[in-house]
Amino acid sequence: MHALKKNRPLRRIVLASAATVSGMVLLLALKPHESPGIAASASAPAPSSSASAAPGGSGGSSSAGSRTATGDTVQTRWGPVQVRITVKDGKLTEVTAVTYPAENPRDQEINSYAVPQLRREALAAQSADIDTVSGATYTSDGYRQSLQSALDSAGF
Repeated sequence: MHALKKNRPLRRIVLASAATVSGMVLLLALKPHESPGIAASASAPAPSSSASAAPGGSGGSSSAGSRTATGDTVQTRWGPVQVRITVKDGKLTEVTAVTYPAENPRDQEINSYAVPQLRREALAAQSADIDTVSGATYTSDGYRQSLQSALDSAGF
């Protein structure tokens, strides 16, 4: 008689349960995506120090009231995020994401809409008090923390 015949339903239940548990253990053993070091930057390489404030600007005499500061590199679940700001005459005039997760197509897709939206919100709010972009929670949190660090460095 076969081991899985109808007269042994308990054995079928035990075997099915064991197979289900084994499958779940294998699924849960998968590791989430983690960046090996610093993620690729879409605009420029990250500076060697994690926070810097550079008085002056790009070198012209009209940039006397302009300051640039780079925020701390914030490690998120999907990779580092770092922001650079420019403050001119007491107003936040530019926000640039120096480093953000862009190592795989999904990161690139998410951040292609999230980073510009975060920039617009930061310029509109003139602070780090900005909303989280739906679908880019980790990048938004890292962006906000790095932005606050840059604003503090610039004395804004």
